[in-house]
Parts: sequence; C-alpha cells; structure tokens
Amino acid sequence: MENRELTCIGCPMGCMLTVTMENGEVTEVKGNTCPKGDIYARKEVVNPTRIVTSTVKITGGDKERICCKTANDIPKSKIFEVMKDIDAAVVEAPKHIGDVLIKDVAGTGVDVIATRNVEIA
Repeated sequence: MENRELTCIGCPMGCMLTVTMENGEVTEVKGNTCPKGDIYARKEVVNPTRIVTSTVKITGGDKERICCKTANDIPKSKIFEVMKDIDAAVVEAPKHIGDVLIKDVAGTGVDVIATRNVEIA
C-alpha cells in the first residue's frame, strides 16, 4: 500500500489530499471537501493532465502574438512537445476567440485555440 499527498487544484479551497494506492490503483481519497477533490486526486496519481496556455506569433494583425490554450487537457508528459509546436507556429490574422490555431498539437488529438481576438492591422 502506498500513500501520496497532494494539494487539490479542483477548486479554490486547496484541500490537502491523501491518496491511498494498491497495485497502481486508487483505493481511497481523504481530505477533499467537495467531489472535485476526489476526481482530481484519482486522475492526478494515475494519469496527470494539464491545460497549456501560451501565445502564438500572428502576422498581419493589430497584435504581434495571440493568446491561446489547449482546447482540452493533455498528458503532462507531452507539455514540452506541445510548447515546441506552439513556439514554432505562425498564424495569419484575423483570428477570434475559439478559432483553431494548431490542429492536433504534438499528436495529442487536442487543438490549440485562440483565447483573444486579433484583427487585421
């Protein structure tokens, strides 16, 4: 039996969680004050994922870069590959919130989308 200590990021409470695992499976989560804590803990110890936020270079726009994020969470182990693709990307204005800037980033099956509007300069 193995115990792991985590701080929950599911809500602003920041509960201190204790996750008990046996044979690589979660058997118990303690310390959460809401259901989000249980969900977060079970996922974090078995398959940690993150939403990545950044900026992409944009040409012909009223800004030099456009704010973006992954449309869904990606495996934590893929963050550096995702950032490499984001850093290499260049898109053309105009772009609007929700527009896909990079399709299937780093082979994750997840798109990178705009989180602000950039109009033609």
